[in-house]
Amino acid sequence: MKKSHIFGIIIIAIAIVVIMTTAGDASAYVTFEDAKELAEKGNNNKIHVVGKLKKTPDGAVVGVESSPDMLSFKFEMLDENNVSQVVYYPNPMPTDFLRSEQVVVVGAYQNGKFVADKILLKCPSKYQEEGVNV
Repeated sequence: MKKSHIFGIIIIAIAIVVIMTTAGDASAYVTFEDAKELAEKGNNNKIHVVGKLKKTPDGAVVGVESSPDMLSFKFEMLDENNVSQVVYYPNPMPTDFLRSEQVVVVGAYQNGKFVADKILLKCPSKYQEEGVNV
């Protein structure tokens, strides 16, 4: 075989490995109900759940509890179907968490509890441009 053929085969093999590893990390956007069903079927892949924090009618966030050492916390979240679920996050609360309009949690059910590995926040409306008055 020529050196160029061997080099081409190596490049293709590397590309296949990269594609397989990124495909394994890909996750789907689902509701808490779908996430629970996946966990019951033995699927332990990380999934994304989109929702918002549970709030009172006057806009105050409810259901947020920090651990005594402030290194973890749990909160109530409503998914797209308005199903409420307590989410456990083993890291400190992100900045502007209580002011976020939309939350995406990445994680999975473990022992009947949803444990998030990552929390992604939609910026509060204060960062959005206001309309121009003419």
